[in-house]
Amino acid sequence: MGRMMMTVSALALGAALTMAAGCETMTGKTAGTTVSDASITAAVQGKLTSDRIGNFARIDVDTERGVVNLSGVVRNAEEKARAAELARQVDGVKRVNNNLQIQAAEQR
Repeated sequence: MGRMMMTVSALALGAALTMAAGCETMTGKTAGTTVSDASITAAVQGKLTSDRIGNFARIDVDTERGVVNLSGVVRNAEEKARAAELARQVDGVKRVNNNLQIQAAEQR
């Protein structure tokens, strides 16, 4: 009986260590990555909303392992470039995927 208890204890300890070492969410991110990505997203959104040059209210920001994805609509190519530039200024950003669309001018 003593040997069986040791085996069960060892298995329980091994499982606990594996769970603690992995600590991945369903998306495959570790807790540290999730917090970091969330803070990068918030910082990029803050830069975009505080920028007085562009109107960036229609931009969505998503960050995955330090890669920022910008999507939405801007008025012109200058705003598209400016949004990417602001995103690159945030600490922790590894790369910016600029998927912004330029809104077609309304026809009169």
